[in-house]
Amino acid sequence: MGKIILRLDRVMADRKISLKELSEKVGVSNVNLSKMKTGKISAIRFSTLEAICDALDCQPGDILEYSPENKDTPQS
Repeated sequence: MGKIILRLDRVMADRKISLKELSEKVGVSNVNLSKMKTGKISAIRFSTLEAICDALDCQPGDILEYSPENKDTPQS
C-alpha cells in the first residue's frame, strides 16, 4: 500500500506565507498546521483542506501527493 505525502510546506514556501499568517487566514491553530506541514497527521477535514486551498490559491493536488509503496516495481 502506498501513502499520502503532504506538500503544504512547499506550497507555503512558494506563496511566501508564514505558518502564523496561514493559521489566521484558515482558522486552524499553529500547532495543527505545523503537524500538517510536517506530515504528522493521519486525517484532514475537507473543510480545512478547502480553507487552506482558498488561502493559498491552490488545488488539493498541490498539497497532497500519492506515493506508491514500491515505485521500482514494474507494472504488469
